[in-house]
Amino acid sequence: MPILLLLLSLLATPLAAEYRVLPLAQGLHHPWGLVELPSGELLVSERRGRLLRLSVNGNPTTITGLPTLTNAGQGGLLDLALHPNFANNRWLYFSYSQPGKGGSGTAVARAQLHGSTLRNVEVIFVQHPKTSGSAHFGSRLVFDNQGYLFITTGERYHSRDMAQRLDNHLGKILRLHDDGTVPADNPFIHTPNAKPEIWSYGHRNIQGAAIHPHSGVLWTHEHGPRGGDEVNLIKAGANYGWPLVTHGREYSGGVISQNTHLDGMEDPLWVWVPSIAPSGMLFYRGQHFPQWQNSLFVGALAGRKLVRLTLDGPKIIGEQALLEELDVRIRTLVQAKDGGIYLLTDETNGQLLKLLPAIDE
Repeated sequence: MPILLLLLSLLATPLAAEYRVLPLAQGLHHPWGLVELPSGELLVSERRGRLLRLSVNGNPTTITGLPTLTNAGQGGLLDLALHPNFANNRWLYFSYSQPGKGGSGTAVARAQLHGSTLRNVEVIFVQHPKTSGSAHFGSRLVFDNQGYLFITTGERYHSRDMAQRLDNHLGKILRLHDDGTVPADNPFIHTPNAKPEIWSYGHRNIQGAAIHPHSGVLWTHEHGPRGGDEVNLIKAGANYGWPLVTHGREYSGGVISQNTHLDGMEDPLWVWVPSIAPSGMLFYRGQHFPQWQNSLFVGALAGRKLVRLTLDGPKIIGEQALLEELDVRIRTLVQAKDGGIYLLTDETNGQLLKLLPAIDE
């Protein structure tokens, strides 16, 4: 279905006293990643393997030059990130499910964006091993304030025990230089048989990641199974427990582990039981919503809402549900340069929405 651009002034929908929602586009097929270019244009990835450039007027152009990927289940073209110096070097980073021996796995590439074409494509990370199945690719990309690139992965669902081992990339957070080389101070770089890219381990399926605006530390959230979604503050070399520690159960209702805490493993900052299926993560720092400054926003797929978490330093002290009126699966959150919040909805007829302050009467 072609993208249908909507008349913003006519279709702005006031849903609460604090905000209104502008529909920018629909007809997006399971959109996943979103970045705003210096020009104000937007790039949107569709999981099926299409990368779109939306002009400031909303006109779409398909970007060519993507590598071969596997479009199946939760896999496909996934997250997007701009190099911190994108305005000068044009490097766009993207994650995707890469086919190969043994099945598929999360990979990350970078390419220089020129108009509607990707040039000088370089694959800078390949998950080992590749496995069968089409679930739990993780796949958020985040640059920190020092220019390091963090990559989140999943444990590929049927390989959960691999999350506790350091000889693979499944169920991990990786930390790289912008060219894909490994930083010399990564925590396991001198550990025999460990993958040197690993920053933390014991994760299930991370689809939300953001840098805290004051501490500069990476925060993430990950999907639990039947319950047990988590928000975590990430520490170098730390073990986050999966599957030895969990607040969730098997989808059948069976027990995964009796442990919700084990010594030597990090406890989550926040847990959802039942699961909301979190995806997308944003520390709000804009001017449109001063009352939301430094709140942590999380999209919910199964929960079909936007969650605002209030913070007290490194602690989460409260939760507010927003946008339940829309009844949509929220995949991705990005703060707009003007202080609004962009949202992507995960549907075959997915939407690009923008959250703005309510219009004064």
